[in-house]
Amino acid sequence: MIALLVVACEVAFWVLLAAGLGLRYVARKPKLGAAVLLCEPLLEVVLLVVTAIDLKSGAEPDWKHGLAAVYIGFTVGLGHHTIKKVDAWVAHRWFGGPPPVKPPKYGRARAVHEWRTAARWILAAAVALGLLQAAIWYVGPGGDISTLQSWQQKMGLVIGINLIIAGGYTLFPKQAPNDADADAVGREPADRL
Repeated sequence: MIALLVVACEVAFWVLLAAGLGLRYVARKPKLGAAVLLCEPLLEVVLLVVTAIDLKSGAEPDWKHGLAAVYIGFTVGLGHHTIKKVDAWVAHRWFGGPPPVKPPKYGRARAVHEWRTAARWILAAAVALGLLQAAIWYVGPGGDISTLQSWQQKMGLVIGINLIIAGGYTLFPKQAPNDADADAVGREPADRL
């Protein structure tokens, strides 16, 4: 049941996103569209409550419970950014909005972009780690928590990979070709995360 609920939450995420953007741009009701988009976090609350009830009712922790924690973490860390990116793309593609800002390609600006990306992924993994640890405490010492600990190791790997990628762009920045000016390449605004 938990695995189906994770899939349902993912489908509902995209349905709510499409409905919110449709209300915003097609129906010209931006406040109503924003209200629909604000319903997105309710999906994670429902998933969290159902997972906790499942564990409390005696279900043995398995990969599905870990997946639920990881899904919630990744929605927290990456959901807002995904919504903003899709919103910018839809506004540009169909409603005459400005083109979405492309990430910088070279030098320090690219390194900053990679650290911002890494921060989102690390936040996602950290939230998942916290939820997994809460589930381990919730189950208690009598339950088999090896699957949840396996998910924690995977989240540690996600953090490590993102630190390596961002660190690589910092230590070995990609240089602009001689005929291109690195400062002329489009940059993300400083306040964008």
